[in-house]
Amino acid sequence: QVQLVESGGGLVQPGGSLRLSCAASGITFSSYGMGWFRQPPGKQRELVTTISSGGLTNYVDSVKGRFTISRDNAKNTVYLQMNSLKPEDTAVYFCNADYWGSSSRYVYWGQGTQVTVSS
Repeated sequence: QVQLVESGGGLVQPGGSLRLSCAASGITFSSYGMGWFRQPPGKQRELVTTISSGGLTNYVDSVKGRFTISRDNAKNTVYLQMNSLKPEDTAVYFCNADYWGSSSRYVYWGQGTQVTVSS
């Protein structure tokens, strides 16, 4: 059974930092591209950042220079370091695992963790 379990969300003041973690089980973690998505209140889920199985990263423009994605294949965990947080970063953050096989695509999601940026 595949599980992606996020942790590290919470309430933080503008300008503060949080570190999200996503622990994966039931998959060959090192083979999967991993990503973080977020869903702000009343809006659709959107891509924040991804990291490939080889460690290549990609960020949406709004978080470049503030957020950093990383992975530890030995711990089957992906991280999202969020600095200089803004109220518009408030959202439920979801972890995503994505793998393209020879004939199928495998995509898994975590349950989400709430991040609230407010004074």
